Amino acid sequence: MPRFPLPAAPALKKSDFDFDLPHELVAQAPLPERSASRMLLLDVAAQSRQDRLFRELPDFLRPGDLLVFNDTRVLPARLYGRKDTGGAVEILIERVTGAHEAVVQLGVSKKPKEGARIELADSSHALVLGRDEGFFRLRFEAPEPLEKLLLKLGEMPLPPYIERHADASDMERYQTVFAREPGAVAAPTAGLHFDEAILGRLRERGVEFGYVTLHVGAGTFQPVRVDDLKDHCMHREWLNVGAHLIGQIRRTRANGGRVIAVGTTVVRALESASRDGELHPFAGETQIFIFPGYRFSSIDGLITNFHLPQSTLLMLVSALAGREFILDSYRHAVEQRYRFFSYGDAMLILPHGA
Repeated sequence: MPRFPLPAAPALKKSDFDFDLPHELVAQAPLPERSASRMLLLDVAAQSRQDRLFRELPDFLRPGDLLVFNDTRVLPARLYGRKDTGGAVEILIERVTGAHEAVVQLGVSKKPKEGARIELADSSHALVLGRDEGFFRLRFEAPEPLEKLLLKLGEMPLPPYIERHADASDMERYQTVFAREPGAVAAPTAGLHFDEAILGRLRERGVEFGYVTLHVGAGTFQPVRVDDLKDHCMHREWLNVGAHLIGQIRRTRANGGRVIAVGTTVVRALESASRDGELHPFAGETQIFIFPGYRFSSIDGLITNFHLPQSTLLMLVSALAGREFILDSYRHAVEQRYRFFSYGDAMLILPHGA
């Protein structure tokens, strides 16, 4: 399996991953067509880049390459309610932990105590069970399971940098066309660029598809709160890397094909399932934190969106392509007016060259 060793920078700081981003480049809505986004192609070996369109992606893949998607399905995970005292409460599900329980973030003027009740719009209520690593644990006391309650009352949980309420169109567009395993509260956004037309062209070209499941949590938007990266603790996310995908990856490599991850969530899932450079089936939670100095063992390329300054996702792509090259490419993207974040444009990173 290929490995991409990059020298670990001494005492990396979160400020080492900062860049200037004009507010107007933060995409507030998707384009009319999923595959109409722009795509910045990064050839790491040549330290070069090209401005392309996402619909040109098949031109840069070969017959026998394997695209690995995250098939998680986003739940309408934002709820609204009121405390017994009448105060408004916004509930954002972080992780569903049982048929009626979840770990959540609460938007409220005064944090409720254990045992407090939050009344929901259908007169059911949630009981505060306690705190968990800065989040709250709630039990939803309703006749239906939590997933059905969310489908009835919930709103799509658009990221905090999208400065509008979700509307009916987001129920479809903040969801990949291959989503099938419900449990995420944030979209695996690199997958949002794919529509049936481009998937059909990729199949015709001989590109194969594989799937992991990683239920993206709202913790993905939490800022790094420490200066020294080695002190940062990642949030937990549940994933499943199955035996079928492991077989696909082994066959792809044996036949000279490349494994291209569609999104940082796929990278985190595959690297969490890797031990001593070998992939093994794995289902469970991960807190893997990937930043420069990390040695990748599971992928040959990455499709990803443009990420927040000082974010763990920017640190991950910097580990793959080199911090200076990534930051220089981000500066180029700003100059060329690329659209950033969840509904924004894409990058194709090829460490061995395009």
